[in-house]
Amino acid sequence: MSRSLISRPGYQNLQDQLVNLRKIELPANVRAIEEARAHGDLSENAEYHAAKERNAIIMSKISELETLLATAEVVDPLPEPNGRVVFGCRATVYDVEGDEEHSYQIVGSAESDANCGRISMTSPIGQALLGKEEGDEIKVKTPGGMRILEVVSVELVEVE
Repeated sequence: MSRSLISRPGYQNLQDQLVNLRKIELPANVRAIEEARAHGDLSENAEYHAAKERNAIIMSKISELETLLATAEVVDPLPEPNGRVVFGCRATVYDVEGDEEHSYQIVGSAESDANCGRISMTSPIGQALLGKEEGDEIKVKTPGGMRILEVVSVELVEVE
């Protein structure tokens, strides 16, 4: 089983999600199943079927989080970038064709969220950026097509 890198805050976030599912979501859903069951005929009871489906989703998410936590390798402290793109750093890049700058924090796949500027080190852009220095230009094939990016700056930041 391969290990996946994760920051200390990212690991804690996954643990918090797991505790929430086990101690709050699952017991609340069990109560919903019991209430729906008390309404009688289960074959035509939409509330019962919805609660059972929700239960399956919760159990699946619990299993997924347990696997992520079991295979996670916490990187703490985060490495100093020293001008080079490394795990945990924020890289600001200039998109040559789009004439715009983007900032990406390089994280593990378990804590990536493109909407928040956190990209996985295994994503096409993440892979292309790792090890590059300020001033380097990279060509990266993305689902949206070929992009040319120039590394503007690299800084160490705390993963949120």
